[in-house]
Amino acid sequence: MKRVISTPNAPAAIGPYSQAIEVNGTLYISGQVPIDSQTAQVVEGDITVQTEQVMKNIGAILEAAGYSYADVVKSTCLLSDMGNFKAMNEVYGKYYQENPPARAAFAVKELPLSVLVEIETIAVK
Repeated sequence: MKRVISTPNAPAAIGPYSQAIEVNGTLYISGQVPIDSQTAQVVEGDITVQTEQVMKNIGAILEAAGYSYADVVKSTCLLSDMGNFKAMNEVYGKYYQENPPARAAFAVKELPLSVLVEIETIAVK
């Protein structure tokens, strides 16, 4: 059965999609960008600041669905500039110190709202 996950502790969807969908013990989290849910604004700062906000948003959605970072099995990281990969990776790695998930990282031409990073996540119970 499909369950829509929504929390005020992560940014509201900026289009026709859900923050996350759970189906058969698998949680699919839509790509998260560095929007502060309290202000509904993109956080000011470099890739480190923006990645930290993205990871907090992912954490809020995981928690709302009853999951944790330990349940994450796959992430896809989209970067506006591959030159930011190392700094993004350092922040990302703080959240997955043991048994990190599978991951892909790509540089793309542009991201929504001109942010520096977007990360989508899949978690399994």
